[in-house]
Amino acid sequence: MEPTGLKVLRQRPRHTAAAALVPDAKPSASGIESLYIHIPFCFHKCHYCDFYSLVDTRDRQDTFTDRLIEELGTLAPHAGKLRTIFVGGGTPTLLRHDLWKRLLETLNGSYDCSLLSEFTVECNPETASPKLFDTLRAGGVSRLSMGAQSFNLEHLRTLERHHDPESVARAATHARAAGIDRLSIDLIFGIPGQTLTEHADDLDRALDLGTEHLSCYALTYEPGTAMTSRLSRGEFEPASEEIEAQMLLQTRDTLARAGLNRYEVSNFARPGAECAHNLAYWRQDDWLAAGPSASGHARGARWKNVPRLDDYIAQPGYAPVIDFEPPDPARNLSEKIMTGLRLREGIDADAILASAERLGCAPDLADEARRAKEQGLLEDAGGRWRPTDSGFLVADRLASGFMARIP
Repeated sequence: MEPTGLKVLRQRPRHTAAAALVPDAKPSASGIESLYIHIPFCFHKCHYCDFYSLVDTRDRQDTFTDRLIEELGTLAPHAGKLRTIFVGGGTPTLLRHDLWKRLLETLNGSYDCSLLSEFTVECNPETASPKLFDTLRAGGVSRLSMGAQSFNLEHLRTLERHHDPESVARAATHARAAGIDRLSIDLIFGIPGQTLTEHADDLDRALDLGTEHLSCYALTYEPGTAMTSRLSRGEFEPASEEIEAQMLLQTRDTLARAGLNRYEVSNFARPGAECAHNLAYWRQDDWLAAGPSASGHARGARWKNVPRLDDYIAQPGYAPVIDFEPPDPARNLSEKIMTGLRLREGIDADAILASAERLGCAPDLADEARRAKEQGLLEDAGGRWRPTDSGFLVADRLASGFMARIP
């Protein structure tokens, strides 16, 4: 999944990723250790989804794969020894088997994967097959992120998810038979009409699969989605903030008893099974990005590839960029705080204050930290400011308090 919650500047597509990767116009290895790839194809657009995806009626998988392989070749000189790869979408497992083989051959041939510790592919259980999983494993894939969302058929219909809940267990069995042992399950809670008992059942069924990692997200109504349009027409009542808070606490307690600890607001894992790729996002490390709408980060700059397949395919080399943000110390500090305070590990207080000192706001941030501690939202832990359990419930508000103090 791509990083979310980051400020975006809307511009016409006039940049390419080269603006961040080769500011001197000369390719040079930057040692970037993470790579995100976006495969946009879906067989149906889920009503809550605001990621770039499309139901392709023009059979452009071959053309897309050709273009993606070309872009990956252009980006390769800027990669060091990759440690994480994440393929999201869309529905990556909808890509044809033969095209997956080409893509994996490109990654293993053009990039140094000798230190690769985590290679994740997002998986829709209905598009999973033993043949595909064998191909993925042979190409180095070690982890699947499976979009279950719920095991309740009524709630899946509300979300416009078209899969049989039983297919999740079948897909997990096929993955392990292929040698892909690391499994993450995505769940959504706060679905209209969902009860605490039903959410507890979803958690139990996910745990029964032997998953090592769970991502549990409250349903959000993103602008421009079908779900938000249905809400505005009064077709259903959204879950109350009270029931969402109860479900979040229920998630934390249930998963903790099962040995999965919260390491980010919405993510829980057995020790050592945290998603290393997503941690790179939240820690504000650098990552390369390939595919339409993919977002990258390097040298303090951010960019987002153009989110339209025809536009992406049309330009060779570096992808055209629709959003570009040059390095900015104030923005970089704000984002480090925003994402860092979503993590159980929190943020390095001395490093934050040193950056703030250069901006003239260190006393203000120290004062904000003191205030948050008095409110029971923040605690000191080994030189780090980290959210308490109460702070996790209001993580966005907690971060906003700090961000408002940055000029």
